Amino acid sequence: MASEDQPQTASCVRCGSELSRHAYALLLNGVRSPHCLNCAVQFRPILKRSLVVCLIVGTILTAINQGNFLMSGDFQSAMIWKIPMTYTVPFVVATVGGLLNARGTVRN
Repeated sequence: MASEDQPQTASCVRCGSELSRHAYALLLNGVRSPHCLNCAVQFRPILKRSLVVCLIVGTILTAINQGNFLMSGDFQSAMIWKIPMTYTVPFVVATVGGLLNARGTVRN
């Protein structure tokens, strides 16, 4: 039984690990629940939204940057890494943006 003088430390609702003062308050079943960074990165709604953003933005950027080569059939070897990176960057930006937006202060 915890003493009333000692504040209870917050823990991640998914894995149960102790949270620092800052955690990720993610919306889970209509309630904002604290998550650690590891669990927040694996949070399905954030990943789903990031995937949609990466598909839309990555396709537009690929069409702008590599469209002339793709339309002419002139596939260059550099496109093997450029096209995946064109999709990876919006995914990372959307994920980091979602995590920073969910960053909150855990009250002890």
